[in-house]
Formats: sequence, C-alpha cells, structure tokens
Amino acid sequence: MPNIDSEHILDLLALSMVSGLGPVRVGRLLDRFTTASGVFEASPAEIERVEGIGPKTARAIGRERKKALGRAREEMRQAEEIGATVLCRDDPRFPGLLRPLPGCPHVLFVRGGFDDRDRFAVGIVGSRRCTGYGLEQATRFAGAFASAGITVVSGGARGIDSAAHRGALNVGGRTIVVLGCGLGHCYPPENLAMFDHIVESGGAVVSELPCDTPPAPENFPARNRLISGLSLGVLVVEAGLKSGALITAGVAAEEHGRDVFALPGRVDSAASEGVHGLIKSGGALLVTEPADIIGALEAPAWHLFQGTHESRYTLGGGVSPGTAGGGLEDRPVPGGEAGRAVLVACTEPSTPDQIGLATGLDASAVRQAVTLLEIGGFLKRSGSKLVRSR
Repeated sequence: MPNIDSEHILDLLALSMVSGLGPVRVGRLLDRFTTASGVFEASPAEIERVEGIGPKTARAIGRERKKALGRAREEMRQAEEIGATVLCRDDPRFPGLLRPLPGCPHVLFVRGGFDDRDRFAVGIVGSRRCTGYGLEQATRFAGAFASAGITVVSGGARGIDSAAHRGALNVGGRTIVVLGCGLGHCYPPENLAMFDHIVESGGAVVSELPCDTPPAPENFPARNRLISGLSLGVLVVEAGLKSGALITAGVAAEEHGRDVFALPGRVDSAASEGVHGLIKSGGALLVTEPADIIGALEAPAWHLFQGTHESRYTLGGGVSPGTAGGGLEDRPVPGGEAGRAVLVACTEPSTPDQIGLATGLDASAVRQAVTLLEIGGFLKRSGSKLVRSR
C-alpha cells in the first residue's frame, strides 16, 4: 500500500477527474500501474492495453493531467475550507464495507468520519413523498438500530431519509448521510442544522462528488449505490412504483450481495406499491420489527455479536471487529463453502478476477464472500489485491 500522503491523494483525485474515466476504469488502471502517478507517467500505448481504455481516453489522460491536477488542488482547498476530509480507497479509514465492491469510488469527501462501528450498518431508504405511517416507522426502526449500536445510513433527503437520521439522533446513535451533491452544498437546505448535528455528534456526511457539485437528478443513482455499499443490509420503508429507493434495493441485492428488507404498508396505498412489488417478487424479505433485521444480519456479522449485550454493541478495550473473539484459527469462516474457497485462493495476493478463476465462483459470489471475509478480518488488502490475514 502506498503512503497516504497529500500527493498520493492529489494524484488519485486528479485521475478520477479525467474525462471518460469512472470508478471501474480508474480501478483497472490502478490494477495495471499500481498508483495514480504511475498511470499519468505511462505512455498512451501502455494505457491502451488496459481493458475498456480506448485511444481517445488514453490520450486524454496525458493531455488533461495538468488541468486535472489544478482541479484536484482546488478540490483539496475547498474541502479544507468546509472542514471535510478527502479519503482515498487505500486509506485505512476508508469504510471496509464499501472498499471491495465493484464501482467503489476511489475518493470520498467526508465531514465527520467513519469508525469501526460502521462495519455493522443498515441503510434505510424510502420515498420523499411519504405518509405519516412511513415517517413513524422509519423513525422507529432507525431508533431501534441505533440503540443497538448499529449505524444508520441514508440519503439525507426529505421524507423517509430525514426520519431515519432523526430516529438515530433521537436516541444518541450514529448515522451517516450520503449526499447526491458535493459537500459545498446542502440539499435539501432545510436539513443543514441536522447535518451539522450529525457531524457534531460523531456521525458523518459523505459524498463522492466534487465539493461544488450541485444537486441534480443524474447524481442520485450513484448516491443510492453508495448508501447500499456502506450498509450490510438495506431496509425499504415506503416506496412508490417509481421511487429511487427501488434502485438502491436493486443495487444492494444484485450488485453488492446485500440483504434487502421491506416493510409492508396499507394494501391500498400507492406510497407502498413499490415495497409490495419487492415482497411479491421475492426481491426483499418482509419485516415488521427491527429484531427481524438484526436477527437476519447476525450471521454475516457474527463477529460483532459476541458475549454480553454490552460487549455485543460496544467494541471496548481497543478490540476491533476484525479481531474480536480470538484468533482466525479459533473462529468459523463466514460465507460457508464459498468463504473457505476464497480464503484458500488468497493464500497469495490475488485480484477478484484471479479469485474467481481459482474458485470457479462467479463475480457476485466472489464479491459477497470477500466482503464477509474482510469484515471478519480474514482478508486484508494489498493494493488492488486481497491476501489472507496472518
């Protein structure tokens, strides 16, 4: 892993700003050249050999380097001005649930910060135009999760999102806001005081977008992916047929291998049509109590649920989730047969593609197993590769 210094962050931020590059292509470039500076120093001919990088993009990387570095420096300045931290993917403070996922952003802007408790987080999503029932249930579930030491993740929007954040705050719990705009904006504006309170109480407000990016419809699918990526499971409280919450649920289940839960509403309520569709299609597990979700997630997050109630929900004494409960040899491997196969494949540092070839698992199964093994402390990252913890 490279040293996490300002030049490393600056280069990575600049690379992320080059036209035609997104998280997936940036990831492929880093797999090939190791660092962002290595990408910038490579010739267009070398860059073209990377999958998905055509001649036009290869030339743009070299041509836009100076401009991108200038923009990156301005972003660093703006972030500092608003009290935000710029975290790159190989920073140990970067959220562990998000890091192994495909399309994971390589840079996050964060007001506040992450901590080990965020390894057990639940996303709560739903409609902006919700009913009183939806607000009540979002507040109830979030309050129960936060009381149990579970981080509540949502999108900071009006309606269900805001109710989820307030439910966590009401009991002195931890919550993370994921914005569909840069941290230099507040959307919706009436939530400014709540966002400040979240940061002051130890939570976080997060975006993968440059600080001066205004809220826009095209930003919200990426925001929804980030909510899913930061969560071990996602609860849909209330959503109509066209709600963006259904996008979050789809990404969680199909791309991130997360559990999706749905709270039923009135059978004649348009506000719950999307939720009921998820349940009927088998896309989500019907739940009626917070305990339903906590119980369902205990197995994949068993390492956080050890001993007494107090020790289950507060990791005291400097013991991190990845080391709770003894050495690796004393603990069952999460993920069943797939987890054990991936662990064997990672005796030597391996990329996800190499793990798939060695185990015969498809990409989704590899991602799910890797996530559980990283959370449990069985695997660690070495650059773009994974290796068994010793």
